[in-house]
Amino acid sequence: MQAIKCVVVGDGAVGKTCLLISYTTNAFPGEYIPTVFDNYSANVMVDGKPVNLGLWDTAGQEDYDRLRPLSYPQTVGGRRASSRVGWFLYGEEAQTAWTPFGQFCLSLPLKDVFLICFSLVSPASFENVRAKWYPEVRHHCPHTPILLVGTKLDLRDDKDTIERLRDKKLAPITYPQGLAMAREIGSVKYLECSALTQRGLKTVFDEAIRAVLCPPPVKKPGKKCTVF
Repeated sequence: MQAIKCVVVGDGAVGKTCLLISYTTNAFPGEYIPTVFDNYSANVMVDGKPVNLGLWDTAGQEDYDRLRPLSYPQTVGGRRASSRVGWFLYGEEAQTAWTPFGQFCLSLPLKDVFLICFSLVSPASFENVRAKWYPEVRHHCPHTPILLVGTKLDLRDDKDTIERLRDKKLAPITYPQGLAMAREIGSVKYLECSALTQRGLKTVFDEAIRAVLCPPPVKKPGKKCTVF
């Protein structure tokens, strides 16, 4: 069985932890808790292939800038954090248990993938993809595939959210804007999802797995004025 380590990065409060909890438990958490490190491991079937998917949550706040790289792929052998293990067949959980992630997949071939997340209703988090997260990921892991993920899709058309952004002379991030950013940073895919409604949620992790199992030709970062 192939083991894949999927590391989720992005600004604080963009919904990284909710993304993982909603995917692994089919339940949306009710309140925001700043993340330190919460790691999950799930056995999933994608395209008929069994995969052990290790999900690594990270803290986006600046206070954790020095600690966060400890969870990046090149350090996997050095950590033995507890992880929640779920067995999934096309998204349906059969059973759960707790086990050390490193111990669980110690004998499995390990490959890595990053999800760089931003909130579709937070232009600042979108700009930080270019300014902070892509440079940080590429500095530590220059050859690891990246998927760009826009979160909180359910709020992009929410009237109250749009009004609050308009008061600040801002607007939600559109799909073409996200796609252009993905091309700019050489992302394998650009995906949008909602942890609350689970729209597009399973696709995010299926595509992360496919990026490892069937890697596309290497994409080089594009120019800022990419035309599509």
